Amino acid sequence: MTTQKILLLAGRYGLSGVPLAQLRLARVLARRGHTVKLVYGMLNEGIEQPVGDGLDIVFLQRARVSSMVLPLARLFKSYEPDIVFSAGDHLNSMVLIAAYLSRTTAKISCSSRVTPYDTYSSQVFSKGWLLKQVMRLVMPRADVLTCVSKDMVDQYRQIFSSSRHVCVYNIVGDAESPAVANRTNSRSSLPRDHVYRIIAAGALEPWKGFADLIDAMSIVVRSADAHLTILGEGSQRSALQSRIDDLGLSDSVVLYGNVEDPLNYFSRSDTFVLSSYLEGLPNVLVEAMLSGCTPVSTDCPTGPREVLQDGRYGYLVPLNDPAALAAGILQSFESPISNDDLQDAIQGFRVDNVLKRHAELLGVDGL
Repeated sequence: MTTQKILLLAGRYGLSGVPLAQLRLARVLARRGHTVKLVYGMLNEGIEQPVGDGLDIVFLQRARVSSMVLPLARLFKSYEPDIVFSAGDHLNSMVLIAAYLSRTTAKISCSSRVTPYDTYSSQVFSKGWLLKQVMRLVMPRADVLTCVSKDMVDQYRQIFSSSRHVCVYNIVGDAESPAVANRTNSRSSLPRDHVYRIIAAGALEPWKGFADLIDAMSIVVRSADAHLTILGEGSQRSALQSRIDDLGLSDSVVLYGNVEDPLNYFSRSDTFVLSSYLEGLPNVLVEAMLSGCTPVSTDCPTGPREVLQDGRYGYLVPLNDPAALAAGILQSFESPISNDDLQDAIQGFRVDNVLKRHAELLGVDGL
């Protein structure tokens, strides 16, 4: 395997999917002996800067992705990377413009992380329409175009007639993950107290469906001694807390806030619930399965059905249906998914499999 000089890029660093996925990929590549630089546009307020762990982490202090073009062009010239990994369509377009300006010879892999229907538009002169025109012009410079789910690949082929997108999953965890090492016998190791422990995680925003989950809990607690912890912060915190109080669930539901290591919380829970209305591919769902949680998820576009393989490895429920969500949660108590089956389900997200796929697409001798 040839040692590569690798540059990874993301917009803002926060405790959420895309920036954490890029950090995880960067750390894995650095551990494998590559020279790695990880660049973020900004560090979100109130968030601690991540630890390098053998890689160089840079913040450009650019709040808008569009303002990153010239700094990236200069970085391409000064750093002279062999490979560039970029994540997010807005950033991808700026990265490809910077690549043209700098005339870099680096191989560039651009990953799309959300459904294109939320990014692009057919309304002439709208922001989404303008971005689509830009991407059509610069897309040929990308050596590899990826999506994080198979369903998203089909969506991009509908948006761009000449789409070359293929599916490559994010690295979600590996044998070195603390939750895996500590979870030798998940159920017997939990301090049970006859309480079913439910966990959920994500930004406290409307599209995450946490209001439906809280409503579902008002049904669950009638039939089972259960407790829900929701990890994350967002604009809906006050509204969600009011809903919890109004339903008399203050002893059964807790808005815990942001945490550095969600796997540590997942590994002490029985059931993980994803209540989203839409996703790209929910890393958090795979992380929970890695940690041994039985998954219950809305059948939202895109990702959950793909990850759970049509319900073989978890419970899929309809959108906007708290009663169905409650039924799925109760079913997870009665018939949990075995840890062996959960580990089989997430093989495509393991380090070796993901890096092998990247290397094949980039045409390099391993990563």
